[in-house]
Amino acid sequence: MSDAPLVAVAHGSRDPRSAAAIHALLNAVRAERPDLDVRTAFLDLSDPRVEDVLDAVHDHGHSEAVIVPLLLGHAFHARVDVPRVASEAERRHPGFRVRTAGVLGPDQRLAGAARDRLLQAGVDSDDPELGVILAGAGSSYAPANRLVSEVAARWERENSWAGAVAAFAAAAEPDVPAAVRTLRERGARRFAIGSWFLAPGLLPDRVIGHAHDQVRDPTIAEPMADHPRLVELVLQRYTDVDRTEDLLPGSPR
Repeated sequence: MSDAPLVAVAHGSRDPRSAAAIHALLNAVRAERPDLDVRTAFLDLSDPRVEDVLDAVHDHGHSEAVIVPLLLGHAFHARVDVPRVASEAERRHPGFRVRTAGVLGPDQRLAGAARDRLLQAGVDSDDPELGVILAGAGSSYAPANRLVSEVAARWERENSWAGAVAAFAAAAEPDVPAAVRTLRERGARRFAIGSWFLAPGLLPDRVIGHAHDQVRDPTIAEPMADHPRLVELVLQRYTDVDRTEDLLPGSPR
């Protein structure tokens, strides 16, 4: 597997900032591993599409590819879409093998990257009047949401803030207004929004808009994007495929 291209698969977005952030992350991966063939792909809404990238890997003479899903949890895209495109590529190209690494979460490096972005935005870890909202996309798959809530709960234990809670842009509760009410009840007078997003886009903008509707001058952290911890994590997921077959549940054998 040592020469198999790494095909990094992100969700995709109509917002060009999202694709630009994914490209920046993968450029950082390439800089860290210049010997590795790293290819960018998207499930939807952005180009190049993952099906086309896998076809190109095969057409360039490779017998194998490794998908690394740039997804933060095991929600629908990880459980259904990624295994589907891998299986379809193998059916299109008999003898071509597509192996699938694990999604990025859960991993302490994600929480570390999100916290670093908060600190870079000017958050004080010793501010007892600060309420921190860790904002994620939200999913109908409860374990994906629980991961975000667990990170926020750990932040609350480890910092001297009034509190830290998760909030979601869609498909899950609480939303940002509910999170603000919870934190005010705990004594928060100032607010910061942490980002459980890889890239800018519609859902992060929705969170930011709700935050500005609810509180005055919230501190807004940037998405994790090309944080060095994310670079390390992407490469770790690729390397892990050598040791553990098909880490993503439902992947083709």
